[in-house]
Amino acid sequence: MGDQPTERDQPASGTDEPEPLVLRSPEQFKALGHPQRHRMVNVLRQRPATLRQLAEALGLPKGTVGYHVRVLREAGLVRLTETRQVRGGTEQYFALVSTSFTFHRDARGGRELLVNAALAEMLPVRPGQPDHTVLRHLWLTEEEGHAMAARLRALAAEPNPGDASTGEPYGLLVALFPADIPGLAADEGAERT
Repeated sequence: MGDQPTERDQPASGTDEPEPLVLRSPEQFKALGHPQRHRMVNVLRQRPATLRQLAEALGLPKGTVGYHVRVLREAGLVRLTETRQVRGGTEQYFALVSTSFTFHRDARGGRELLVNAALAEMLPVRPGQPDHTVLRHLWLTEEEGHAMAARLRALAAEPNPGDASTGEPYGLLVALFPADIPGLAADEGAERT
């Protein structure tokens, strides 16, 4: 997908994942930009779920969850996968259209969406829990930048060995971006002491 920012997760079931959904419309970015809908997308990456199941997982009223699911459906991010008759009514299961997203090369706001989503997900680190967050600046040639981007894409694409029923969720935000850092002119004739 070029050097575009992407958000990818392995399918929970271990089956072949369909192509990533290409995000391009303002409605899609607006839908994913809401913290509760972003959390809902993360829950639905595990498996399809009903409104009741989503409400329990997210700690929200069922009506609120129904509203957010409708927004995600209208944006083309969530679909109805199954309907079952149960005592007292009908139960609908909703799933993501694709568990991985990529941004169209002309789309604006993809990077901001990912950074804001990561910030919203970050929990305080408990004692003994692994944590690593760093911002580092590199001075690279264009060729070195492409090589680094390829290494980072490979790292982010590694299979997820975890199991949602036994492991704890961790976020991985990988970014290589042109940085706005002015350069200093050469220090002519100055001696350092």
